[in-house]
Amino acid sequence: MTARPPFRADHVGSLLRPAVLREARRDHAAGEISAEQLRAVEDDAIRDVVKMQKAAGLESATDGEFRRSSWHMDFIYALGGVSRSDERLHVKFHNLAGDLEFSPPGLQVDGKVRLDEPIFADHFEFLKAHTDPGITPKLTIPSPSMVYYRGGRAAVSETVYPELDEFFADLSAAYAEQLRAMSALGCTYLQLDDTSLAYLNDPKQRELVARMGSDPDTMHLRNISTINAALAGKPDDLTVTTHLCRGNFRSSWVASGSYEFVAEALFGELAVDGFFLEYDDERSGGFEPLRFVPKGKRVVLGLVTSKRPELEDPDALVRRIEEASRYVDVDQLCLSPQCGFSSTEEGNDLTATEQLRKLELIVSTAERVWGRS
Repeated sequence: MTARPPFRADHVGSLLRPAVLREARRDHAAGEISAEQLRAVEDDAIRDVVKMQKAAGLESATDGEFRRSSWHMDFIYALGGVSRSDERLHVKFHNLAGDLEFSPPGLQVDGKVRLDEPIFADHFEFLKAHTDPGITPKLTIPSPSMVYYRGGRAAVSETVYPELDEFFADLSAAYAEQLRAMSALGCTYLQLDDTSLAYLNDPKQRELVARMGSDPDTMHLRNISTINAALAGKPDDLTVTTHLCRGNFRSSWVASGSYEFVAEALFGELAVDGFFLEYDDERSGGFEPLRFVPKGKRVVLGLVTSKRPELEDPDALVRRIEEASRYVDVDQLCLSPQCGFSSTEEGNDLTATEQLRKLELIVSTAERVWGRS
């Protein structure tokens, strides 16, 4: 397989929280157990989920994001200059049964954006300490794009940042320092999770961006340049990938649309080492945008859905990989679930056993296509 990530069989990051962990988090929120008691439950759950990933045959392991309530906001609120807003966001998700609304707290940039201390450093150190040799510990964090996308200009104080260029420069600098700090702790595999670059493929999302006062035709270019500035000085031994998500909450999604709108700039200009792409159903369009992927970059095809329990047909997965290889060399391809299994604490509508079977299917299919590592 591949000596450096992303691996032929990989996964996005978040994993289903066990019931004991969900209960402990509820008890802690209610003041019934201490932070130390919650931490002990988290530690045990992470040890178990790291073992599960090894048992599935994966070459990388995450902590399942078990210490977070959501995939992005825990990180973003920890940035200096960013605080929780009194207002709530209203995001409409869709699934096969209908729609549901997700209303998390918003954010406000009310100070200069900075990194006061490395975020999730203790999370990563625990993961690294409990990952066996030969398995690469992977840290997932939201991309810089997520600090601006949902709130827009209204969430960034004009007193602090009269000009947005300074805001984006500070944001990139904070992320650059985060990457350096994590590398110093021994992190060699880091993933930037990004919904904006996928959402912008959806005409309805571009209309929303326009209503918020931003330019939907150029926002992806701004986001790419902001990420690239953060990556400019990254250590050579740190592999950085990005996962492009169309929304993931309780087996539901937000956006649809082919990658075509952003593809040329995304694949040609974004300075990451690999792209985790959603390709589990027709919402993502065809593989044609992959024609813009340059040599030297890897594409992780998210062909196995994390939203439904039914197990995919391995022969169909092989055929889809072959179809994708018409546009990008098969040696640049890998396989993963289309998204995480639990982007928020609630998780998607499948069991831990069904999750394991999905991961095992990815490993066995990757071995069938590319051989054993």
